[in-house]
Amino acid sequence: EKLWNLGITGTGVKVAVFDTGLSINHKHFKKIKERTNWTNEKTLDDGLGHGTFVAGVIASNQECLGFAPDAELYIFRVFTNKQVSYTSWFLDAFNYAILKKINILNLSIGGPDFMDTPFVDKVWELTANNVIMVSAIGNDGPLYGTLNNPADQMDVIGVGGIDFDDQIARFSSRGMTTWELPQGYGRVKPDIVTYGAYVRGSNINGGCRVLSGTSVASPVVAGAITLVMSGVLHMGDLINPASMKQALIHSAHRLPNAPIFEQGAGKLDLVRAYHILKSYKPQASLYPNYIDFTECTYMWPYCSQPLYHGSVPTIVNVTILNGMGVTGFIKKRPQWHPYSGFNGHYLDVAISYTDILWPWSGWIALHFSVSSLASDWEGIVQGHVSLAVESSSEDNENNNSTLLSELILPIKIKIIPTPPRNKRILWDQFHNLRYPPGYFPRDDLRIKYDPLDWNADHIHTNFREMYQHLRSNGYYLEVLGQPFTCFDAKQYGVLLIVDPEEEFFPEEIEKLRKDYFEHGLSLIIFADWYNVDVMQKVKFFDENTRQWWLPVTGGANIPALNDLLVHWNITLGEQVFEGNFKLGSHEMYYASGTSIIDYPKENFIVLNRDLNNQGMEILNENNKEKKKKSEQAAILGMHRDLSNRKTGRFSIYGDSNCLDQAHQQKDCFWMLDALLQFVTTGQVPTFIETEKQSDMQSHIENFIVHHFALSRVQLNKPKRLKENQLYKYSKVIDQSSKFLPILECMKIVYEKQIILNITTEEELPESPKLLLSANIDEIMNDEDSIVELSLAKKIFSKDDRLVNRMKHDKSVHNNWPDLKMAKIFNGNSGKQPKHESSSDVNYQFYLIMIVLIFGFIFLFKKFILKRRFPSFIHLRHFR
Repeated sequence: EKLWNLGITGTGVKVAVFDTGLSINHKHFKKIKERTNWTNEKTLDDGLGHGTFVAGVIASNQECLGFAPDAELYIFRVFTNKQVSYTSWFLDAFNYAILKKINILNLSIGGPDFMDTPFVDKVWELTANNVIMVSAIGNDGPLYGTLNNPADQMDVIGVGGIDFDDQIARFSSRGMTTWELPQGYGRVKPDIVTYGAYVRGSNINGGCRVLSGTSVASPVVAGAITLVMSGVLHMGDLINPASMKQALIHSAHRLPNAPIFEQGAGKLDLVRAYHILKSYKPQASLYPNYIDFTECTYMWPYCSQPLYHGSVPTIVNVTILNGMGVTGFIKKRPQWHPYSGFNGHYLDVAISYTDILWPWSGWIALHFSVSSLASDWEGIVQGHVSLAVESSSEDNENNNSTLLSELILPIKIKIIPTPPRNKRILWDQFHNLRYPPGYFPRDDLRIKYDPLDWNADHIHTNFREMYQHLRSNGYYLEVLGQPFTCFDAKQYGVLLIVDPEEEFFPEEIEKLRKDYFEHGLSLIIFADWYNVDVMQKVKFFDENTRQWWLPVTGGANIPALNDLLVHWNITLGEQVFEGNFKLGSHEMYYASGTSIIDYPKENFIVLNRDLNNQGMEILNENNKEKKKKSEQAAILGMHRDLSNRKTGRFSIYGDSNCLDQAHQQKDCFWMLDALLQFVTTGQVPTFIETEKQSDMQSHIENFIVHHFALSRVQLNKPKRLKENQLYKYSKVIDQSSKFLPILECMKIVYEKQIILNITTEEELPESPKLLLSANIDEIMNDEDSIVELSLAKKIFSKDDRLVNRMKHDKSVHNNWPDLKMAKIFNGNSGKQPKHESSSDVNYQFYLIMIVLIFGFIFLFKKFILKRRFPSFIHLRHFR
């Protein structure tokens, strides 16, 4: 409403909508400048309604009003009525968008394939040509590690969704990015959140409809920045993908109970973003602009575990936004400045960073370790990292000029004494592989609609709940992104290997043998299924690549695990088992797991259960008379050498799905607790003791050894798939399946400490803010912001039935399903045309305008009613 009253309605801004098309005769749109069809269907119209809705949120001028009704719409039809699209269609359409000098481009669909190189490169080219791209972050929440591309790119504005109560929508995908794994750590995404539940927009045949999803939140942001840009067109190239994102991030309102990987910078504030852009000066900035490991919940997971001496370095990946130019450089090496009065010298910092900032962005990674001086110390350390970004820019006379931004990144971290060895768990990340780029299948074979294992298998993504459970029980988890030859086993009680897809170097196998038998390192392994016939059964034909996709491994690489387990005389089988059973007092579900088919004759505990042969069911699924075949499977094994106190202890379970939050049916965190107790103390779990004495197993004379009265079917050891493609994605083997030279361990060089004499709270630098030509806090009074942000809430609170239904309805619109292999986006691009903007409004003039507005309402009631409240119209019509 504020911007509309200033005459800012989207005029002069070219907005591209990449979606399912739009009818030229739709009465909601008055400025459809051009429609193009990039599909193999001979139509420009929308047969599904998704593209119509998205375009309506941005620029409808009737009924369900859009944010910028006077914007120029360019409709790119890149999806068929059967919801099919190809990368090649997008590439051609992107090229045309560059040619047409599009300002903003909206993509309301994405996919997990951040390694689709032609696509990613073309997105970079788009933003390098000043196209501001806005994209939906995805509808795969509340699971972490579910970001969609291109919203996960640094040069793209990634949008998440919130509900009417200003809570992160359950469906909204969460960070972190997974590009950087296994050796690095993900970046913060989404960038910003806005309303994405029960948003009102244009229907395909006229009228309005209500939809939910981040594909709805994305055009809310795209429409908002279209409106904002139309008010600052006179600033020309100062408005670019970086400066627009800077304005959104620095104007956002943080939500009180959501971590940074759920909300990014916070909730969209349209009016504040406009004022920031109007006063914007070209500069670089950091996102996040400070690091505080004591600030929960916003800084989760960083705040979830303090640092201590001897741990694997903790990595924080910070994005650099460069509003000065499409290309930039870090002028000199960043420096670490500990504060003398805040024990900063106890923190060692290593810094790596991008050589070139392009397009509009780059990164700086900080590796934090605790000095040996603080091995027994507890407290909080503070300091900051300083850096300078240099960039070339063109002024209005087309003369090159060099701009410089000097930045600081405040750091605050809690340190504790090094925990005891039996409380330290090392998580193996190095041997986890996933899609993209290869076809690594889902661990649970029942989940046919989501066949790809793409959540990174990290303790802060799909194993997040397991991580939080272990932390609440006093364990400390560290992540190993390197081979087993790169850690000191004497520092850890347990190595936790879960769902590995990678091969193991021979040096790793030998190292682990020594660690176990000589240094007392204990092992816990959670495996998954592997069966060559089943792998061939679940292959599929990919229309994009025109190739058959065959799984690279099973749910886990069981042949590789068998190589690792050779020193323990343990072998896992190729049969795939599934079924419900009871363990102690707990109901359990075994989802597509393997079984133990061979084990040592002494000092080994084995647990059997009758389960369905799921692999046989899959292979015989076309048999009309098929019946579930129940077989006995050894699903849990535990080893302890009572004769040698130097050895560690060993436990293995055949299915990891009970730890994995993705599609989890029943968790087994309680069992993990029991196994940790066993491997760290030697105490046999209570459920095993109970099992020995139960009626079900009363006929077993010697449960501790290998002999069982129950007969077991002879099971086969799995063989590797012939013509296996694992080498394409492996860090361990080559094309002939021979081992590559083992990777060298990372050598971290810590920065020289340049200590600053800062001793009081008053001397601490504040979190950096954007440099502006005016004081935004003085321009905007708090009352205006509160009204602007919460108008919809005030209206909706009058209907308790509506609010209650929104609280309990977790669904996402089902007429546009989640397409994993598809891409859809939103954004703005191009160089801004030269337009004169309305003059700045001071407070006195603003009071006069209020009087005039009431006069206009009285004199021109019909006209006003048609155009009222454009900034909020969609938010007000959530249902």
